[in-house]
Order: sequence, then structure tokens, then C-alpha cells
Amino acid sequence: FDADLDMRMNTNSKKSAASILNSYSEEELQEIFQNYGEVRNAKSLAKKVVAERKNERFSSTKNFISRIEPLIKGNKNRYLAQVFQALRIEVNEEMQSLKELLSQGAELLEDQGRFAVITFHSLEDRLVKRFFKTGSFDGKLDKDIYGNFSTPLKMVNKKPIEPSAEEQAENPRSRSAKLRIAEK
Repeated sequence: FDADLDMRMNTNSKKSAASILNSYSEEELQEIFQNYGEVRNAKSLAKKVVAERKNERFSSTKNFISRIEPLIKGNKNRYLAQVFQALRIEVNEEMQSLKELLSQGAELLEDQGRFAVITFHSLEDRLVKRFFKTGSFDGKLDKDIYGNFSTPLKMVNKKPIEPSAEEQAENPRSRSAKLRIAEK
């Protein structure tokens, strides 16, 4: 359906999907589409957005989709879901918020306290898994002064807990959910 290119969870925020599409550089757009949406043709999509906005600013979802339609690769709905996911993550600074949550949560835990996080897409899950395994967001293990690897948390479950078929039938949105648990 047609709607404003907004996507803000906090309506007081100045950053919207339209402002990103209308003002970010080609490199910034490419990075967003590539990193947050895992869009296969992120470079050509970013180039198209920059070229299209010279003629007319982006304002609505239909307007945006119709102008990038020639670049859509594979399944149209999946492709657009990836593009809009990337925009939503950037608008709401979701990855930065998740990093803050993980860092603060690990610090606040008492010894033997457990930290449980449910993720809904692979980017979040990858970030949580790395942090729980290594204590860092880049996945590199820290060494203490004796050269031993030190991690602030220990993963409770090696594989994420996923919803059963029964739960997915009751709640289709749960299909992508993954629960990871770590202990201090």
C-alpha cells in the first residue's frame, strides 16, 4: 500500500526514510542497503536513488518502488523487504541500540545472571551471537594479561532456540525469531 516514506518508531526523530533517500550520499546509501538489507545490487540501487532524486524527491512508498522497479532482482517482495528493512534499521538506529543494550546488559548482570535476547533477522542474530561468544561486536576474542582468552559471558545454548511449528502456526510472525541465552 502507498504511504509516506517515514518508518520512524520515534515520531520526534528528524530522520525518516524519505530524508535518508533524499540526502544521503551514494556511498552511504550503498552501505545501508548492503549491510542492513543484504541487497545484492546495493551499489546500482544507491546510484539509481541518487540519480532519481535529482528529478524529483522521494516522498511515498509507491513513488519509490516505481522508480527503482527496473533494478529489482529475483522475488520482488523479498527484494523490497530487504530494501525497506535496511531503511528501517537506519532510520531507527536499531543496530546501535542493540549494541548499547548488549553492552549495558552484560555490565549489569550479576555473576551467574542470565541474559536472554530474541532476534528477528540475521543481522541482529549475528551481532548477538558474536557478542555472547566473544564479548565484542567484531567477533575477536580479548586476551587477559597472561594471554588467556577472556569472555564476559558464556553461551548457555550453542544453537538458538526457535519457535515450534505449533507456535509458528499460532503466530506466523514468530517464524524468524531466535532466542539466545548467555550467562555471566
